[in-house]
Amino acid sequence: MSVTYDIHTEANRPENTVGKPAETPRPNLKFRADIEGMRAIAVTLVVLSHAGLSGLAGGYVGVDVFFVISGFLITTLLLGELKRSGTVSLAKFYARRATRLLPASTLVLLVTVAAAWMWLPATRFKSISLDALYATFYGINWRLAYEGVQYLNADAAPSPLQHFWSLAVEEQFYLVWPLLLMIFALVFKKTTKPILITLVAVIAVSLYASVQITESSAPYAYFGAHTRAWELGIGALVAVGATRLAGLHRGFAAVLTWAGLAAVLSSAFLYDESTPFPGTAAALPVLGAAAIIAGGCAAPRGGVATVLGIWPLQQIGRYSYSWYLWHWPILMIAPFLLDREPTVGLNLILAAVALVVAVGSYHLVENPGRNQAWVKKSAVRGIAVGLVLSVGAAGFAYVASGHPPALAKGAPAVDTAQAVAAATDPEAELQKIIAASASLGELPANITPKVQKARKDLPSYYATNCHLQYEETVHPGECVFGDPAGTKAVYLFGDSHAAHWYPAMQAIAVERGWKLVVRTKSACQAASVNNYSGTFKRAYTECVAWRTAVMAEIKQAKPAMVVLSSNGWDNGGLLDAKGARIDRGGPAEADALWAKGWADTFRAIYSKGTKLVMIEDTPWPDEDAPECLAANSQHASRCARPVAEAMPFPARQALVSQTARKLGVTVIPSRNWFCTDVCPAVVGNLLMWRDNSHITTKYAAMLAPVLEARLPVVK
Repeated sequence: MSVTYDIHTEANRPENTVGKPAETPRPNLKFRADIEGMRAIAVTLVVLSHAGLSGLAGGYVGVDVFFVISGFLITTLLLGELKRSGTVSLAKFYARRATRLLPASTLVLLVTVAAAWMWLPATRFKSISLDALYATFYGINWRLAYEGVQYLNADAAPSPLQHFWSLAVEEQFYLVWPLLLMIFALVFKKTTKPILITLVAVIAVSLYASVQITESSAPYAYFGAHTRAWELGIGALVAVGATRLAGLHRGFAAVLTWAGLAAVLSSAFLYDESTPFPGTAAALPVLGAAAIIAGGCAAPRGGVATVLGIWPLQQIGRYSYSWYLWHWPILMIAPFLLDREPTVGLNLILAAVALVVAVGSYHLVENPGRNQAWVKKSAVRGIAVGLVLSVGAAGFAYVASGHPPALAKGAPAVDTAQAVAAATDPEAELQKIIAASASLGELPANITPKVQKARKDLPSYYATNCHLQYEETVHPGECVFGDPAGTKAVYLFGDSHAAHWYPAMQAIAVERGWKLVVRTKSACQAASVNNYSGTFKRAYTECVAWRTAVMAEIKQAKPAMVVLSSNGWDNGGLLDAKGARIDRGGPAEADALWAKGWADTFRAIYSKGTKLVMIEDTPWPDEDAPECLAANSQHASRCARPVAEAMPFPARQALVSQTARKLGVTVIPSRNWFCTDVCPAVVGNLLMWRDNSHITTKYAAMLAPVLEARLPVVK
């Protein structure tokens, strides 16, 4: 969110005003106290929303307000230059951007990377370093969009640099907009009609894209420059029409400003995380912000400026860029430093601390950085300063990424896979090792996979793209493993909690000569239930389409066996028969839908001679297990979870299993393969979890003899 205070100092200068002679109405292009107050409102909404304040979950609309402000002020500045000189100097423009924005943002990047190294779990450092690289060169919004549609990242902790996405959106917009204005100046001289037509076209196309992509891929819509350009364009449109807007009837202009403020504030209170955004919902805060600015061009008495101009809001507005930059890293990192769980109360204190830091940053870094006389004299110098800061920050992040924090490690532990494979009773041997691991202190020296690399520890078939992501509905090929020439076909069917059984099923299939056909899709359970997608913020129709096709395929194939398993949670919540959303976890109504959904699936895929097997869902760690172990590498037992808490919905699981058994399905309980009275995160030398619910490939492969003993005989 590149808050453009850098512009108002130049816009205050008389020579930067544009318009007609003094006797005609002119837009208020000097310092706009109402815009400074808007900045304060916008950043406060964002900060309080991030702090978790009840009722302000929609405070993210403050970013949209900033986009409109930025579009207005930047375009006003460029139009003033165009009117004075007949052209736009790209070098001067980018030099100003660099010297005004980069000193503060570079400092935040460097401090955040260093603080992450010192206090955040080591598992996150590599990703944060990469975030810093993307943020430095204004590409982090696309990285976040991509990560947002990856199911295995759905529960990952937010990056302390995530908020840099809005700076990236603005800078991508300003790679194009000043260039267009310069071309217009060369071709059309000083006429603004082509600018107006182009703006209307940009707004229309971008708004259309925003609406369409919000429905199909919400993360790309939220973080995309192409879906946000219309918001900056609206601000630019107000700037183009500012001279005419200055002639508005002042009574009407005053009402317009109050209506605009009401639109912004109401959206912050009415919206929440479930609101499909930006899409059409963004129109309320965007048009509200535009109304405040447009009405303010007439400088009406009794307008919203009477409130926005008060001293506290003016001060917060002055520091809003720095406050925005500092608040998120402090909210994300300080609880680890303090060893406290983040609460709303703690977050509000941290937000206040961030404001104090922002004030210091403004006076010591941001303001001096943009007012260095020797830099302002030359655009080349300004650009050179920007390059030095950017390359320096990128170099620091790159070097740091190769030196992640080390974890404490103790003596080597028993090789769990060897011990289980050699045992006459593999399951009993595994239980002994689990029990011995419950009180583990330091991480074993021979732990595998490495804690820092656990999140990337995916079953090998993921590399074939046979595990489908959210938006995908068709497999890229046969996706056959095991013994491809085998005469007996066995299907593995379900979501990622079926996929994490692949290493065990692959080993068994190779040993028994089965042709293993894998059909798995992220967040799409094998049970015939309808889910709300928290990622898409709508019904997960891709899941229904895929599951229906797979069930028809299995019915036609008549395989020797189908092994099913699924996450026992509801993802974003189930949808009932009328399409109404049942909250995640839900009442007993949800349990009944689950049991019915499983029964419907079993009936849909059953053929004579096909054995159906359901592996009950695994226990769940209390949190992201590798992160917990990274933070407690000397006390790994802190990451163990009592078995009663590790089974999320025991009544639901019992009902589903009972339903399955009545239909002749073989039900395989899995709890004893992970827990005794507690469920440790490390068993012998094996890391059990790669995140907050998925088994590591090594642990799953170790379970092959245990699982094989429970599978029915295939003739």
